[in-house]
Amino acid sequence: MATASETITRRAEEVGVEVRLHAAEVDGARSLGIGQDVPVVPASVFKVPIALELARQAADGKLDLGIRITVKPGHPTPSPYGLATFRHDVSMSWHDLAVLMIGISDNVATDLILAEVGKDAVNSTLRRLGFTRTVVPQDCGELLATIGEDLGVSYEDDERALAELTYEQVSGLRALQPEKSCSTTAAEMTRLLGLIWRDEAAAPEACADVRRWMELQVWPHRLRSGFPDDRIRTSGKTGTLPAVRNEVGVVEYPDGGRYSVAVFTRAEDSRSRVPERDAFIGFAAATAIESLRTA
Repeated sequence: MATASETITRRAEEVGVEVRLHAAEVDGARSLGIGQDVPVVPASVFKVPIALELARQAADGKLDLGIRITVKPGHPTPSPYGLATFRHDVSMSWHDLAVLMIGISDNVATDLILAEVGKDAVNSTLRRLGFTRTVVPQDCGELLATIGEDLGVSYEDDERALAELTYEQVSGLRALQPEKSCSTTAAEMTRLLGLIWRDEAAAPEACADVRRWMELQVWPHRLRSGFPDDRIRTSGKTGTLPAVRNEVGVVEYPDGGRYSVAVFTRAEDSRSRVPERDAFIGFAAATAIESLRTA
């Protein structure tokens, strides 16, 4: 009988992706990994440590999540949904912006938050918590701008052109090279989630905020697709770039079992509409977690 790792790896080959994965008990020591210590680009998964820093500063009294700011249309950071699509001014709180940042992966909301809390603060908190491979040197606008600079094609404006990129073009993108962009590992992300779910990453109220924001994520096609039972709670954060599909999250069972999981995938082509690659993330997470539950 094939092991869980073999089953996941074989399925990854079938759908045309390379996978880096880690699943771990939140309240125990058992784990399963596939290339879990290999540096990867998080894409929008990097919004989790940004959310943590926002919540941490609020809990420490450095900012008020209830303060409202006015967001005008025309922010330079591109995003296919959310604030970038709004036609008129909108006033909302930092808490509301965090809901958009995590819930629908709003890039404008992310860059507004990161400008407020500071990149140095985000990275300082990561270092303090013992993370050496998870870094956030760019905001969304800066990261996406490198794609345009490298290709002369806007990440948001020409989806068809991006889908037709060659393997060599995709491989040359700075945004897809951990040493030249934001980076993390599957093992570090599951450990960060474990700290958040055990109230060890920051004050309990800060961790509770991050858990709630991740619970509100709307996308059902990746992690959540592997857990169709309505009694199982999934809280997650996706990440997407050309050739990259990721998601990290925590899966909570009715019997009290809690499992953090991180699935990072990279394909040889940059097509955006390949649903079997999205569903693979749910398959891989469910297979990994089930192996931990039956070990």
